[in-house]
Amino acid sequence: MADDRTRTPGVLFVCVKNAGKSQMAAGLMRRELARAGAAEAVRVTSAGTHPGAAVNSLSAEVLAEVDVDISAETPRLLTEEMMREAGHVVVLGAEAQVPDVDGVAVERWETDEPSLRGVEGRERMELVRDDIAARVHQLGERLQS
Repeated sequence: MADDRTRTPGVLFVCVKNAGKSQMAAGLMRRELARAGAAEAVRVTSAGTHPGAAVNSLSAEVLAEVDVDISAETPRLLTEEMMREAGHVVVLGAEAQVPDVDGVAVERWETDEPSLRGVEGRERMELVRDDIAARVHQLGERLQS
């Protein structure tokens, strides 16, 4: 009998530190699936190519405003095994580089970077959250179809 990993599709969100964007995407994806009544339909994980020590507190704060709690998450190092288990990898931003792994679909999201326009702090993080939320919504629809 196949285990849950072979039956349930997965998505792995990746950024460099696994402290901000990829954690935000994973939390938002879990919320998206739960709202659709499909919380168990897709396994959602996140990792970083060079993980930080903790989740970015401002990322956690702006997600809490939309009822997503990532405060207890811990950055994790990306492995090829994690990529194989997920089967679908979303790389957030241009900085993180992932290996090519046979049988693993990889897509890259060139997310909005408000700091390039001089937007910083809380306003920046809210814009990043909203950009990722819109992309997660579209991905959720694709994964559930």
